[in-house]
Amino acid sequence: MKQCYLNAMGMISALGDGTDITLKQLQYGQPQLTYSNAYHNGPPLPLGLIQQSLNTLPLHDKKWKSRNNQLTWHIAQQFQPEIEAAIAKFGADRIGVVIGTSTSGIAESESHMRTMANIGTMPEEYHYHLQEMGAPADFLAQTFGISGPTFGISTACSSGAKALASARRLIRAGICDVVIAGGVDTICRLTVQGFSSLEAVSTEPCNPFSSNRNGINIGEGGALFLVSAEASDIALTGIGESSDAHHISAPDPSGLGAIRSMSNALDDAGITATAIDYINLHGTATPLNDQMESIAVNELFSKNTLCSSTKPYTGHTLGAAGALEAAICVLALRQNFQPEHIWDGSNDQELPILNFAPASSYHPMRFALSNSFAFGGNNITLILERIS
Repeated sequence: MKQCYLNAMGMISALGDGTDITLKQLQYGQPQLTYSNAYHNGPPLPLGLIQQSLNTLPLHDKKWKSRNNQLTWHIAQQFQPEIEAAIAKFGADRIGVVIGTSTSGIAESESHMRTMANIGTMPEEYHYHLQEMGAPADFLAQTFGISGPTFGISTACSSGAKALASARRLIRAGICDVVIAGGVDTICRLTVQGFSSLEAVSTEPCNPFSSNRNGINIGEGGALFLVSAEASDIALTGIGESSDAHHISAPDPSGLGAIRSMSNALDDAGITATAIDYINLHGTATPLNDQMESIAVNELFSKNTLCSSTKPYTGHTLGAAGALEAAICVLALRQNFQPEHIWDGSNDQELPILNFAPASSYHPMRFALSNSFAFGGNNITLILERIS
C-alpha cells in the first residue's frame, strides 16, 4: 500500500503557539493550565486555555465568525506556504480538507442564545452554520479555494486522529494528492459544564494513572497536517480502529477494544509491539479510562516501553486531542525525546504498572504510538515513524 507522510504541520495549545515553544515546554516538563470559572458555575477549575491572540479571519461572512474557525486559520498559517505550493502543484480539486472537532462554533451560539433568552430574538450576527461540525473544514477550503473532498469528523475524543485516518484513505484511493487534516477545538460552557455534570472533571490538575486520579481538565487547541504520498521525515505508518459498543460514555473495562485498536495499528504498520519506542497514552485521568488503558497496554507491550500522558500539559482538548498528540509525537520522534509523565507518583495497586517516562528522557526513537479513545468505545491508534 502507498505510504503516507506528514509533510508539514502547525499546532497551538495551552503549551504555546507553534512547534518550537511546544517542544520547549514539553522538554522542561512545564504544564500550562490556568484556573478559571469563566465557563462554568462554581469555583475556578484548571483549564488548558490558549493565551495568545488569534489571527483575524480572512473571510467576513457571519457564518464563519467563530473562534474555532479563527483557531483553524491561525494554525494553517503556520504552514501556509506549503499549502499554497501543494495547490499550485496538484490543483485545487486534488486537495482535500478533513478536520475533526467536537465544539465548532458552539461558544458563539451559546452567547447568541443568551441574547435570545433576554430579548426574544436571535442577534443579527447569528448563523446556524457556526455550530456545524463541518464548518472548520468548509472554512479552510473556502479560504484557500480548495475544491477537493471537504468534510468534518465529530467522534468526540477520537475526531482529530480519525481525520488523519480519513486523509490516508483519500490519498490511497487516488481521490486526493494532498489532504489538510487534523483537529481543532475551542473551549465553551457546554463542554466544561457537560463533563462536570458527568462528574468527570477534576478541581485539580489531572493526575493520570495515579491512585488519586479523579478526572480530566478540559482544554482547547489543535493541530493540522499536510498529508501526502510525497516522502518526508515522518510517515503515518500504522492506523488501527475499533469499536467497543460497550457504553455511551464508559469504555469496555476489559480493554479489549483498545487492544484491538493497537493490534490493528501494529499489523497495519507491519511491525510487532517490541518496535514501539514510545506510547502517547490517551491518559485522561478518569478512573475507568486509565484502568482500561493500562490493562490494554500491559497486555501488548513490554514493561520497558516508555509511555506518558500529555494531557496534564494541555488539558483534554477533546476533538483536537488525537491530532494534537500526534503532533507531540512528531516532535518527540524528531528529538528522540519522550515527554515526562506528570503525576504524583502514587501507583494504583489495582492497575498494571506502566513504564512512565521520567524527566529529561531521551532515547533513540523510530516508532511512536498514540491512542485516542472516545465516547461509545470509538477507538483509534496511530503509529508514526521517523524515516530519517
